[in-house]
Amino acid sequence: MPRRTRRTAPSRPKQKVYGPPPPTRDEECAQENDLIEILKSFGCFESYVELRHRENVVQRLESLFKEWLTEMCLQMNSPDIVPQKVGGKLVPFGSHHLGVASKGADIDVLCVGPGFLQRKDFFSSFVRKLKRQREVKDIRVIEEAFVPVVKLTFEGIEIDLVFARVARYRVPQEMDLLREDWLQGTDLHSVRSLNGYRVTEEILRLVPNVQNFRLALRTIKLWAKQRNIYSNSLGFLGGISWAILVARICQEYPNASASTLVTQFFKEYNMWKWPNPIMLRELKDCHFNLPVWDARVNLADRSHSMPIITPAYPMQNTAFNVTPSTLTIMKEEIQRGHTIACWSQLFEKPNFLRKYKHYVLLQATSATEEQHPAWVGLVESRIRHLVINLERNVLVTRAHINVQSYPECSTGNARAPVRTKWLIGLVFNEQGGRHLSIDLTPNLQRFSDIVHSVACRCQMFREGMSTSARYMSQKDFSWDLPQEPGRRVISEEPQPSVSTAAPSPTSHQATKRSRSPHSETSSKKFKSDEGPSEEVCLSQSKSGGLKRAHTPESESPSKRVRTDLLRPAET
Repeated sequence: MPRRTRRTAPSRPKQKVYGPPPPTRDEECAQENDLIEILKSFGCFESYVELRHRENVVQRLESLFKEWLTEMCLQMNSPDIVPQKVGGKLVPFGSHHLGVASKGADIDVLCVGPGFLQRKDFFSSFVRKLKRQREVKDIRVIEEAFVPVVKLTFEGIEIDLVFARVARYRVPQEMDLLREDWLQGTDLHSVRSLNGYRVTEEILRLVPNVQNFRLALRTIKLWAKQRNIYSNSLGFLGGISWAILVARICQEYPNASASTLVTQFFKEYNMWKWPNPIMLRELKDCHFNLPVWDARVNLADRSHSMPIITPAYPMQNTAFNVTPSTLTIMKEEIQRGHTIACWSQLFEKPNFLRKYKHYVLLQATSATEEQHPAWVGLVESRIRHLVINLERNVLVTRAHINVQSYPECSTGNARAPVRTKWLIGLVFNEQGGRHLSIDLTPNLQRFSDIVHSVACRCQMFREGMSTSARYMSQKDFSWDLPQEPGRRVISEEPQPSVSTAAPSPTSHQATKRSRSPHSETSSKKFKSDEGPSEEVCLSQSKSGGLKRAHTPESESPSKRVRTDLLRPAET
């Protein structure tokens, strides 16, 4: 009988591996230890004492909130059992709840009350109770925000309080706020307030390794802050957006160390094709008649440049404020991070004043220090709209707002006005060498109109509040900026600039503009360093009105703002 031979399967050729080999476990541990030491040097970790202090502040606020709920029930002549059973819930969210708060960071706090209370009671009665506490300082109410908030300082810690009502007569402490049925019958402002905590909690539940996620997120947040791309209000990404981006990398690499997660973060998002959305779970609609982000259904959602979708219902795009310019800037920074192999180089601060040849200097001025924080907050919340309007100018290829503002140093004079400045870097379209004038007046006019109309509508405007805008070039910088020694922002020689002040809401008369030292100069041109074709013209008539270039008639002095920023395109 012939002997059978066993057939062996043909051996597969070894798969080629391109690029450097993956790090060993010892190398990963060494990289992670180096990363932790660098994060410590930047103050990214709180001490045990600081953490306990934060927890005590949250507990103190919770007791005040529950006391207020009981007092409100008594004022409403409710049955005796209602004040005893009303409950109330106060929970932190954001970076504090994620476990990535750094030294000096604020705390986002959600206050949940029963449905029979009115929202205006929280922003009036509870705020008055807070003002009576000696630990509370600098309290400020912002009811016009997308998510209404009360900002305050409690024992030296900045707090952001948001309020939500649920359609229940009592709010037990064990209430699970992740349940979607709590949202049914809830007003939209309360849904937005609840969403902060719900998103934070969902992120922690969706990542496979919370400790590695926290360390990687601390690294990315520090990098974003150092590179000046951490600001949701100015068109970049806020804390929750960066947390979702890091959480997705953790889902992709569940067993990776924190240092590997950071490396993969830059690799993955350097190749990502926007506007493909980032999602931690599938889209879900509970049909509670709440707005849900879904580009398949909503045409408006398809125009979003950088969709980063929250994992909790109702799902929203956390990067709604991103503009084409800020998206390009963040992509450049991610590409830079992908090419860097040293942790210390990753966190180097950029020199914004050397990045561009042309700038717009914005300034917000208040009469007193007490008025200034509210005025600065309003102006800063509208700068993103100015950037969008500048981007719509066909001769402007990029408008880059620096997220770092520049408060003016105090002179010691209590009567001196308080000022804060911002810089917008500009890149102009060369248009094939054609000599063209670029007029930014309409953009600056629209920005000023929006700011002052909102200030009057919110009854925030006070005497002495104003905004101004002017063109700057690199050679015009004359005083040092914070953390950027040797570079300056105001020219040593006075240049014509136009202050823009809104009229008082109680008066229909126009406010006169203060005349600059060069108000007698009808027109002054500034030559930049690039050559004779580079010039910027700010036109101002002798009578105090402004004259547009190439037009003989001057504008009426009663106009709020007329700022001419004219610059020929580069040849």
